Amino acid sequence: MSDNPLNEPTPQDDADRIRLKRLAKLQNAPASTSSTPGTSTPVAATPSPVPPKPKPSPRPIVQASITPPPRQALGLAKKKVTVVKLDLPTWENDTLGSVLKVTLDANVAEKSGYEIVWLKHLAVELSEEGVSSSKLSLDILDRLLISRLELDPQVMTDELDYLPVLVSLPPQQTIFEYLVGCWKRLNAARSVVIKKGYTPVDTQNALDRLEKIRELVISYTGLTLQEPEMFPQPSGRAIGPPELVTPLLSLSALSAPLLSNSSTSVNSLSPSDIEQFLQDLARRFEPDNELGDILGPVVRELLFHESLFKPEGLGGGDASWRGVVSGLEVLVSIKSIATMITRMEEWNPELATAATFERLSLLGPLCRLGVFSVEWPGIAQTYFSDPERRTRDDIESSFASLRGTLKSLQSSLFQIFNTLVRAGPESREAVLDYFARVVSLNVKRSGMQVDPTTVASDSFVLNMQSVLLRFAEPFMDANYTKMDRIDPLYYVHSSRIDLKEETRIKATSEEAQEWEDKHKTPDAPPPNFISNIFYLAIAMSHYGYLSTITNYNNLAKHVDELQRHLDMLNGDGSWMGSPLQARTEAAIQHVKNEQGKIKRQQLAYEAGLLDPEMVFRSIGFTNFLSTWLIRQVDPKKAHPSPAIQLPLPEEVPMSFRVLPEYIVEDIVDYLHFAVQTSPDKFELSGKEELMTFVLTFLISTWYIKNPFLKSKINDVLFMSIWGYGRERNGILGNFLNSHPMALKHLMPALMHFYIEVEQTGASSQFYDKFNARRNISYILKVVWNNPTHRQALNIEAKNVDKFVRFVNLMINDVTYLMDESLSELTQIHNIQTEMDDKATWNSKPQEYRRERESTLRSLERHASGYTTLGRSTVELLKIFTAETKAPFMMPEIVDRLAAMLDYNLQALVGPRCQDLKVREPEKLKFNPRALLSDIIQVFLNLSDQPEFVQAVAGDGRSYSKELFDRAADIAIRRSIKSETEIAQLRLFVDKVEEAKVALDAEEDLGEVPEEFLDPLMATVMRNPVLLPSSKAILDLATIKSHLLSDSKDPFNRAPLKIEDVVPVLELKTRIEEFLTDRRSKKALADMPQQPSDEMDTSQ
Repeated sequence: MSDNPLNEPTPQDDADRIRLKRLAKLQNAPASTSSTPGTSTPVAATPSPVPPKPKPSPRPIVQASITPPPRQALGLAKKKVTVVKLDLPTWENDTLGSVLKVTLDANVAEKSGYEIVWLKHLAVELSEEGVSSSKLSLDILDRLLISRLELDPQVMTDELDYLPVLVSLPPQQTIFEYLVGCWKRLNAARSVVIKKGYTPVDTQNALDRLEKIRELVISYTGLTLQEPEMFPQPSGRAIGPPELVTPLLSLSALSAPLLSNSSTSVNSLSPSDIEQFLQDLARRFEPDNELGDILGPVVRELLFHESLFKPEGLGGGDASWRGVVSGLEVLVSIKSIATMITRMEEWNPELATAATFERLSLLGPLCRLGVFSVEWPGIAQTYFSDPERRTRDDIESSFASLRGTLKSLQSSLFQIFNTLVRAGPESREAVLDYFARVVSLNVKRSGMQVDPTTVASDSFVLNMQSVLLRFAEPFMDANYTKMDRIDPLYYVHSSRIDLKEETRIKATSEEAQEWEDKHKTPDAPPPNFISNIFYLAIAMSHYGYLSTITNYNNLAKHVDELQRHLDMLNGDGSWMGSPLQARTEAAIQHVKNEQGKIKRQQLAYEAGLLDPEMVFRSIGFTNFLSTWLIRQVDPKKAHPSPAIQLPLPEEVPMSFRVLPEYIVEDIVDYLHFAVQTSPDKFELSGKEELMTFVLTFLISTWYIKNPFLKSKINDVLFMSIWGYGRERNGILGNFLNSHPMALKHLMPALMHFYIEVEQTGASSQFYDKFNARRNISYILKVVWNNPTHRQALNIEAKNVDKFVRFVNLMINDVTYLMDESLSELTQIHNIQTEMDDKATWNSKPQEYRRERESTLRSLERHASGYTTLGRSTVELLKIFTAETKAPFMMPEIVDRLAAMLDYNLQALVGPRCQDLKVREPEKLKFNPRALLSDIIQVFLNLSDQPEFVQAVAGDGRSYSKELFDRAADIAIRRSIKSETEIAQLRLFVDKVEEAKVALDAEEDLGEVPEEFLDPLMATVMRNPVLLPSSKAILDLATIKSHLLSDSKDPFNRAPLKIEDVVPVLELKTRIEEFLTDRRSKKALADMPQQPSDEMDTSQ
């Protein structure tokens, strides 16, 4: 292969070449005058005849200076170098004997104490063949090695002179160990040759012969790994691949220093030997495509090592998994071996399922190591036992330990994958296919109800995401300069990610397919590596990482359910002392045990998901992705340099519409998670990207079809102003009050979404809108003191139709929420009153009491939500009526506003106000003092508006002077309002009373023809209009008010716009004539009778 690293010189080769060059410089001339040319060209590595011994030729002694200095320092002697002449045949004999530990001479063996093995039978064979056996040579190298390997110390012989040879053989030495010993002695011989100071030619000849020996030794080593039974082996020893796996496992950083000392066996591989040994194996077998046969079994045994399947996983005390990591790192550092690994069948097993892939693929067992308790229950039990009793410092210590280990694993996994990617195009594609396979197998992980046994584990996908995020870091620079290298047509040009079953942002499947067909070009080059990593990281996040976050969030819901169940079991404690006590206590203990188990799981999840480095990387990628997404809708395709102009164009580009919806969903979901759990991580970077993304799609909501996503974007903005630590205004609180984009677009965005959320199309839209609007109210309170934002509101109020819709929805919300909250508070009051009568309560059946308690808990949960939402909406009404009043005085608004305020004032201070008195009102978020203050303030804000005075006067259901007098007295007595404010309120009531007198006098019209009455409100129409589809006639103010909340005809539900109604001028004229006539008659009837001046003379 062209990219085979073995074709490149190794560091050892470089060192040898430098030494040879230095030696050549010292010689300054050819080293021999014999018939052998004194050239530096290497001799052939496989010549049969041994070159004749060159005759030595004396050479002049030269100065041992590579670069002569300009001057010779006085008094210093010049160093002289003596050139050693090599007797090649003798050297060859000695080297073969010392490397292979063999001889053909019995005397030599005997003198060595049989440490050198006498190959008697080979000597006899050679003698019979007429070959001299006086010296060992390369000509018989193969036969020497085979004869040695065939010796079996377990087989005895009748030859007495040969018996000592067999007896002296190491009885438990394997063939692999013997060959490793040969290889190590060969390396030592090579070092001696290089350091000896031979002539370059002799040195090269010797090195060539050593390489021939090396090739043969390595060849038989590879064959032994592949076929360990080829030669006699000791019994009871693990032979074959395990013999290489063992030294690979010893490479762990924790054990390498201990194993690399001088006590290492001469026949075993030390950590410092492994890499060169593997390079030699690769150099020998890769050209013949035999590397997989030799090292494939070794790789399998290493990567499926038992240490990776221990239940304690990363938490094991021996950390034996580190040896697997270190062994794999050195394997993949050799390019040909790295490529070989990605060619193995187990690299990406075809028959693996989502659940089995991490156990069957080569890197699966290593990548599935983690800290989550579902896969590794021992970790949660060991590190987070008794979570309720642990101090925070203790838990943080456990976090630090687990995160340090997890970081080490994830860093190593990235280095391994990165090395594989850099090994060559083939392995790079194999790695990308590996990631894509994980994605495609785990599509179900993003579903609502997923059986965890049918998909990949959370630990596995977390590690996959970590690797992909690290791959993405190089192209996620701060200035986004490499963003244009990402192929926007990736889903068209690549088949790695299948979107057929995925929902698009705002396109149907047919539209998406048509667009893809239109942009498909057969000759388009495949997407680059950056594009692959970018889109694979998005998909892995969606199907893997964010699903893991969902699993973590679901645990909190489970805890809430258990707590409700525990509250139900505890009840009022009446079971104590009864026959049910033992049973109830057992049930309570069971629930508490379950709570402890869930808490341990939560802490284990937090150890992995909230690891600071993981959070920083995830925020960085999310920022990059959100910026990239906005660039796709930027007409200039230049965001963020310059920043996007808002609002976006009305026309949504199809290239954006066909993108998978999960891109937006992933951004929103991760921000939703991060702003709650890790707000401090945004301090370094991410605030501006967060704000820009939120404002872009809140002010241009038509770019996103999914209403839940829009609401969640609003939730993210809401949570980003929650205080944390010393930052009382949260992540974006200060940013929203200073950044030009926020100052210009925040207020329009909030108003736009406040209106839009009324009709989401979702089945739960009625309740969803209240949560969304509560968040908006909270945001507005945070920024309200900024005059720039208030100015932006006044600008928005100039769009009368839009602002009136906004105001109408606000009134609708207050009406419903206050009614619901006050109603439920009354029910809570009634149940608590019933429970306070202990004698009567205890006389009730237990089932009845339990049912009432359950009802009370349910009411308390609901009431706290309603009171919070109602209060926030009233606060919003208060600050808006203080800033801009005209929209609240529109005919379709003012009467409803007045009626709503009067009704709630009556509930708070009227005759039945004691029904709202509950225990622990703060628990229910009920603050009647603050609520009364806000409602009175709205009256004060609008007290100078004649239309409002008229509307309050016209409220015949709830208004009364006595009601306002009582409210004023309470406000003064409890210091809710100042004397000045109450005086202003009393003045307003006086105006209302005057208006009420005039109104009562005017409205006594007697019998009114039915055609003059509004069919919905039963009041006389002032401006009758015809609805085009239903042909119904009603007052313009009535239909305007209706359309503010509902865009359909109230009589037949057909779509309707205010522009479609038709004025009925003839009817309007008749109504006006009728009113004029009745008023005239009433005026005459009300005139006092004039006394007569004539005298009565009838008597």
